[in-house]
Amino acid sequence: MGATKLTHVTTINPNNTNIHGPVVDEVEGLIKVYKDGHVERSQLVPCVGPSLPLELGVACSDVVIDNLNNVWARLYVPMMTTTKSSVSKLLPLIVYFHGGGFCVGSTSWSCYHEFLARLSSRSRCMVMSVDYRLAPENPLPAAYEDGVNAILWLNKARNDNLWAKLCDFGRIFLAGDSAGGNIADQVAARLASTEDLTLKIEGTILIQPFYGGEERTESEKRVGNNKSSVLTLEGSDAWWRLSLPRGADREHPYCKPVKIKSSTVIRTLVCVAEMDLLMDRNMEMCDGNEEVIKRVLHKGVGHAFHILGKSQLAHTTTLEMLCHIDAFIHHDDPLK
Repeated sequence: MGATKLTHVTTINPNNTNIHGPVVDEVEGLIKVYKDGHVERSQLVPCVGPSLPLELGVACSDVVIDNLNNVWARLYVPMMTTTKSSVSKLLPLIVYFHGGGFCVGSTSWSCYHEFLARLSSRSRCMVMSVDYRLAPENPLPAAYEDGVNAILWLNKARNDNLWAKLCDFGRIFLAGDSAGGNIADQVAARLASTEDLTLKIEGTILIQPFYGGEERTESEKRVGNNKSSVLTLEGSDAWWRLSLPRGADREHPYCKPVKIKSSTVIRTLVCVAEMDLLMDRNMEMCDGNEEVIKRVLHKGVGHAFHILGKSQLAHTTTLEMLCHIDAFIHHDDPLK
């Protein structure tokens, strides 16, 4: 696409081919990029506002992080109760990045809104879901930069917002699924060398994090282009083509897990799906110190089962995953 200016709309229009020239890259049913740089995304998942059912016990609101780049976040705050575990107790904060191959997806997608509300309620944590800039209009590292800036915004906003008075800024977890897991990993590494940060990143929670390479793994060969899979090999390759810097291949450092260099230990939880083509790459990144990196393998489910799966198995496994996340966050909490 070179230096061609990119434009962005949210719904694929079949009549645009003659206007913008032929399609030069696409992920079928999700995104099309035309010769003149025009980008179209389908709206397969509805976008919703911050409202939630009262019985869920979670308050929700949207905040602006960066007006210039249109980066915003959705905050989820579990309503306080009078139980022993919540009296005069600040809440850990999960900063979450949605998936979508760096190119599609939104914090306002209904599937993420519902999942993150449940995550907040189940884990007794505040959740800040960041709506970052998308590729190909904004190729990597734009999403990583937005993630870092969201944390720096937190660092400044902590004294100016009512919700901040409920938050334990010494217990922040960076989390995300698929491409969002990759972003959480990269943001944690970048923040490790940031000076004057009064917040503490305690850990990362990586749900089926999106990584790649030129050489195929066994799980990539096994899943391949199975149309029943949310993430196919063809789709994975396309997401990398659309999101990486110009001229980069899948051996670029953005495609690999990051070795975080920090003076303090940052714990990591990696949630792996057995039927996911990313399984081997996710399993491999967990080799090492088991006290620092914890791995959970979810049997019989595929990529993005926790937000897109409709089966009873996907529902049950999602509840199990939420329990693992809760245990990971509160592992040494005497008031749990």
